[in-house]
Amino acid sequence: MWSQLIEIYQNNFGWNFVLMPLISGIIGWGTNVLALKMTFYPLEYKGIKIKGKKFLGWQGIVPEKAASMASRSVDMITTKLINVEDQFERLDPKRISEQMQPAILELTRDIFDESLNKEFKVWKLLPEKQKEIIFKKATKEIPQVIEEIMKDLKKDIIQIFNIKKMAVDHLMENKILLNKIFLEVGHKEFKFIEISGFYFGVIFGFIQLLIWIPFQYWLILPVGGLIVGYLTNWIALQLIFNPVKEISFFGLKFQGLFIKRQKEVSSGYSKIIAENIMTMPRIFDAIYYGPSSDKLMQILEKHFNEGIDRSSGYTGTILKLTKGTETYERIKSEAVRRLIQAVPEQIDQIFEYSKEALDIEYTLNDKMSKLPPQDFVGFLRPVFQEDEWKLILVGAILGLVAGLIQIFVS
Repeated sequence: MWSQLIEIYQNNFGWNFVLMPLISGIIGWGTNVLALKMTFYPLEYKGIKIKGKKFLGWQGIVPEKAASMASRSVDMITTKLINVEDQFERLDPKRISEQMQPAILELTRDIFDESLNKEFKVWKLLPEKQKEIIFKKATKEIPQVIEEIMKDLKKDIIQIFNIKKMAVDHLMENKILLNKIFLEVGHKEFKFIEISGFYFGVIFGFIQLLIWIPFQYWLILPVGGLIVGYLTNWIALQLIFNPVKEISFFGLKFQGLFIKRQKEVSSGYSKIIAENIMTMPRIFDAIYYGPSSDKLMQILEKHFNEGIDRSSGYTGTILKLTKGTETYERIKSEAVRRLIQAVPEQIDQIFEYSKEALDIEYTLNDKMSKLPPQDFVGFLRPVFQEDEWKLILVGAILGLVAGLIQIFVS
């Protein structure tokens, strides 16, 4: 039997021994490349829609599942990498006060001068030197007011700032950025999937050839193509993420390719997040305009009101006596409103210091690089787990089609 089989192979030795494994390698490479492209593109659905239902079309798995993808990737940040209370504890209220004080003092002076000119006619008659004395007394409370605001903000930061909502909302609105995070962080793994498709395809193609030559049954080629398309995707994914923990086999050490790059991945990921999502302007916007901003408004109103009461002193007393408490409260209310309204215009004064103090990039990098392997894998794995069967099925179908084509060129 073996001698007959060897004779058959010898008689059929020719270009098939090169072409079939080569074609199989190209099938393996092509199906893997296309499967990866289909993971991330197109950003929006391309195809036929009938009454809102999708037919004969495709949208990249990551963009299509943007909400769950963003949520799952951000979960790791909020549960394992960043503790919002600890992070904001790094902010020094005194430093914040020093940074904002010049702009707030100037604004307070303008509001003070404008209000008194409007409501307190005697104010216009006062010499500038006397006004300056009153200004200094009225504004000496400003640094303390800013410090008190920062202390209350830090104390209630969990109620005011929803870091997950901020990150997920931004990623859902920016699918290109969502793709970028996964593509840049996992670029070596994706390249491995492409290249390994060719190598595994060649190996499977040679096995296919050994089966094809003695039987030469047409069904072997499409079935072989289907198997190649399926296995090249499946094996590549297994090698990327498994084994999670390093194992030794005959003196050789094995571990998932992605896990081996933990420090490199952590550095790249931290940089992308710090520069594109958790920036100081975005964090401030989430605090100031977020769903819990009313809590922040209460803090601002409370301390601005108290600060004005403490700083008004003699001038406030005279104003109450001559114009009445109602006028004083109206002026104070308008001053508080304008101070709160001006916060977004002045807050950039503290962005540089806040970025340095919070140091989001360092925190993310440090924590992520120290994650246990099973937790670290959870970052990139969802990209494939979400609809992994689709990717493998696409590879199998494309392999089947290529196998059918191969019948006509063999």
